[in-house]
Parts: sequence; C-alpha cells; structure tokens
Amino acid sequence: MKNLLPLALLCSSLGLTTNVVAGDYGTLIFEDTFDRTESQELKDEPGNEWTTSSDKTAEGNKEVDLRDGYMYIYTHEVAWHATSVRHAFEFRDGTLALRFMLEDDDDELNLNFADMELESVHAGHLFKVILSKESVEIADQKTGNMDLKIRQARQDKTVTPEQQAMLATKSKTIPNDLEIGIWHEVAVTLRGSRLSVEIDGKTVGSFRSEGFDHPTKRLLRLLVAKNAYIDDLRIWRES
Repeated sequence: MKNLLPLALLCSSLGLTTNVVAGDYGTLIFEDTFDRTESQELKDEPGNEWTTSSDKTAEGNKEVDLRDGYMYIYTHEVAWHATSVRHAFEFRDGTLALRFMLEDDDDELNLNFADMELESVHAGHLFKVILSKESVEIADQKTGNMDLKIRQARQDKTVTPEQQAMLATKSKTIPNDLEIGIWHEVAVTLRGSRLSVEIDGKTVGSFRSEGFDHPTKRLLRLLVAKNAYIDDLRIWRES
C-alpha cells in the first residue's frame, strides 16, 4: 500500500504546484486515491462506484487492476474497444485533476466527458482531452464529430466540404513533450465555452468551443487503448 501523504506534500515532493488543493477550483465533489484492495483477480473490481466496459467489450476479462494505491488500466487482447472506466458526477463549470503515468511511447489517456441524457450525440459524448507523449488534443464532440447527423454523414462518407470545414474548427492539438514512465499531474478546467489544460503546474493550452458550455457534464470516462496509470483523482464544481 502507498504511504498516504497529503496531496500538497505529495505535489511538493514531485516538484508540482499545489493549485489543486488551494481551494481555487471550487467545491470538491469527488476524490479517489485508489488506496484499497480487490477481493479477487479475475474480474474488474475498481470500487468507489466506478464501472468499467470489460463485460461488453472484452468478454468480461479483467482490464482494471488496483496496485499499491493506484489504478492500472489496460486493454485486454480480445477487446474490440478501448477500456472505459467510468464515474458519475455533475457540474456545469469545474475542474478534474489527477495524476497519471503512461507506460509506452504510443500510450494515450483519453479524458472523456459525457452526458448520457443528451440524445443529439452518440453515446453521450461531449468533449475529450487526449494526453500522449507528444501532444494534448482537445475536441468538442457535442457540436463536432459525435453529433448524430455529422456522425451518420461520416459513416456514409457523405460529409460535405462545409461540414469538413466546420469539423476542423472543433478540435485543437497542442504539442507537448511528456516524459514516459514517470508520474505527471493534469488539471482540466471548464469555464463556459473555454477548456484549459495544465500539466505539472504549467498551462499547456486552452480552446474555446460552444460544446464545452453544455449545462450538465454528468459522466467521466477514462478511455485507455493500451496502458495507463491513474491516481489521486479529484473533481471540483464551480457551478
């Protein structure tokens, strides 16, 4: 089991800023340090009201493992989709912060925000932030590629030049040099139509798009196509 240090002390030991514990992100509505054990090793058992996709996408094989006080997410060899580890929450404006580590150069962590009650998009997709070795991708999926009409046109290969031009305005890729094999801290903040990303206490970039201002963000999905490590996850609500 890991030594349970206060997050501020932990951040200090890692050379990170302590903004995530300074109270300037609003009201803390959820936190998880993953400091618990599983009762068995055959099926996903993340606990603390997390759910996973393995029953539907990986024939029930285990894809989430609690190890020494952190959560290891991986995709089983029989899976047809990236592993999805999900937790409900609700805010309009707020911040998600967590520590993460990528294992290999081609690993990615997709922080996917959703509202399963929204019927105009596929699978509730609102927006995503993808963290990889070389970049941070921010994408508005509500008014972009997960809008049902746009998604159908993409599947039918009937996307018009006007739609293609519109889709190009719905995402932004920001170069970012991320060291593999060590822990990093990320904070994703939503205020109205602006989404900003900090990694290890430094602002990586921000992006504005109308889909970010969706009034009810209700679900976080941690999507992992290969491997990722997660710890010290917190969510704050501003409104």
